[in-house]
Amino acid sequence: MVLQVLKYEEYAWPVIGDFKMVGFLMGMQGGYTKYPCYICLWDSRADALHYQQHSWTQRSEFQIGQHNVKNEPIVKPDHILMPPLHIKLGLMKQFVKALRQDSEAFQYLKSFFPKLSEAKIKAGIFIGPQIKKIMASEQFLRLLSTHEKQAWLSLKAVIHGFLGNRKAENYTELITDMLHNFKVMGCRMSLKVHMLHAHLDKFKDNLGAYSEEQGNVSTKM
Repeated sequence: MVLQVLKYEEYAWPVIGDFKMVGFLMGMQGGYTKYPCYICLWDSRADALHYQQHSWTQRSEFQIGQHNVKNEPIVKPDHILMPPLHIKLGLMKQFVKALRQDSEAFQYLKSFFPKLSEAKIKAGIFIGPQIKKIMASEQFLRLLSTHEKQAWLSLKAVIHGFLGNRKAENYTELITDMLHNFKVMGCRMSLKVHMLHAHLDKFKDNLGAYSEEQGNVSTKM
C-alpha cells in the first residue's frame, strides 16, 4: 500500500484532499450515503433539519457495517485537514444548482463559458479559475434576483475572507450570513456546506497555508 511505502504510521503527516478521498481513507462507503461525514453522524437525507441543527452525534468509533463504515480507517480523523479549494468548488456548485435554469443569470453562465457543456453548468461543476472569472463579472451580479444576489455576495465574502490566504476577523459572521442566504435561496446542504455549518472549529487558523491550490501541505490526496 502507498501509505505503507511512505511510512505514514511513522511520520503521521496531515492529509488533505477531496472528501471522496477522505471517505475512502476513513473506510467509509462511497456514493450518496446517509452518513457521509467522518466527524459526526450528520444525516444527509434529513432535509428538514439541514440549516437548523448544528450539533450531531459525534463518531466515537468506526465500526464496520455501522453508519456507512465499510472498512477499517487507514488514517486518523484528527490528521485530516479541511480542503479549502474543494469546499469553495462545492459552495459554487450548490449556488449554481439553485439558480433557475430559465433565469437570465443561468443563461449568462452558458454564454460566459461557451466551451463548457450545459450538463456541467447545470451540475455547477467549475474549476478555480472559472470561479475567479465569474466572481469578477459585474454583469452576472446585475442579472441575479435579490435573494440570489445576497447569496452570491456572501459567498464571495466567504471565499475572500475565509477560504483564501487571509482569514477575516469577522469570518464567523461571514459564514453565518452566507449559510442564511443559501438557505433562503434554496441551496441544498451538501457535505461541504455541512462542514462550515457544523464543524467550523475543525478548520486550521492558517487555512491558506494548507490550500490545495498552493500545494503547501505535507501530504496531498
